[in-house]
Amino acid sequence: MTMNFPDLAKQAAADGSISTDEVLALRRVAWPDGVIGTDEAEAILAINDLVSDKSRDWADFLVEAVGDYVLNGTEPKGYIAQETSDWLLAQLDRDGQLDSMTELELMVRVLEKAQGAPESFKTYALGQIERAVVSGEGPTRDGGALDACAITSAECKLLRRMIFAAGGDRPAAVSQVEAEMLFRIKDATLGATNAPEWERLFVQGVGNYLQGWNNARNLTRERAAQLETFMNDTSSGLGSSLGRFFSRMTRVSRSDISAAAQDIRSGGEAPARDIEAESRTAAAVSSPEQQWLDGRIAVDHQTDPLEQALIAFLAEAT
Repeated sequence: MTMNFPDLAKQAAADGSISTDEVLALRRVAWPDGVIGTDEAEAILAINDLVSDKSRDWADFLVEAVGDYVLNGTEPKGYIAQETSDWLLAQLDRDGQLDSMTELELMVRVLEKAQGAPESFKTYALGQIERAVVSGEGPTRDGGALDACAITSAECKLLRRMIFAAGGDRPAAVSQVEAEMLFRIKDATLGATNAPEWERLFVQGVGNYLQGWNNARNLTRERAAQLETFMNDTSSGLGSSLGRFFSRMTRVSRSDISAAAQDIRSGGEAPARDIEAESRTAAAVSSPEQQWLDGRIAVDHQTDPLEQALIAFLAEAT
């Protein structure tokens, strides 16, 4: 069966669905050279707007194809370029919100895989997932359902993936912005019949922000591009690039070199880092962090069960 994007768009508009065979055909059309282009990514998102019956096969295809374009459409690969971020948000945010859980899954998956993302992308994604969790309804892509009245297991899973995403607001850790979002969601669903794992996620998430060690940070997209340019310097060869480096080294005075050599011989090397001590220091809740926490708890003039669990967790860790 042959299929192209314009034909599928017309069919989707007519019957509002895409069959498994059509998705397979699209995969063959979209990835003949292993690359997704801008036109193809835009066409996939346009078709998604026309499809009311979004099957798992279609959702998987959209997330993989558009995600590949967002992450690998510009150099260096793995970093979301600002222009690509602007493009995707314009495609998704036609009416001020995401129209399907497939689109939300796309944003979460991209952040999970990205080595870096613009602040505007992270901010938008956080806002959309909070809106979906607090007021959303319907099934998620990977099973379970959203519920506007309570926090479900599916929502807990989605939130956990988001706040610990590699390309998120604080890679592999929880930022203050994300911790504040957890507090708002808690307040909005307090007293509801929430999933058992919600309390654990709230305590772990906020506790990670207050006690997390954020020593390691991802390279920025700009720095990654500089390093990639250096390694791909074929105009004069890598050897020439290294040669220019060593040429600059020769301009260091002989006295400086001698002094450095003497320092090494005398054992005057930089002290080794005490990683364990650094981790313990970071785990202690600082005064500004304590003020932040006190302010969050004092908002409604009471300490609810989740806040009590958080306080107990922090006390046990000290």
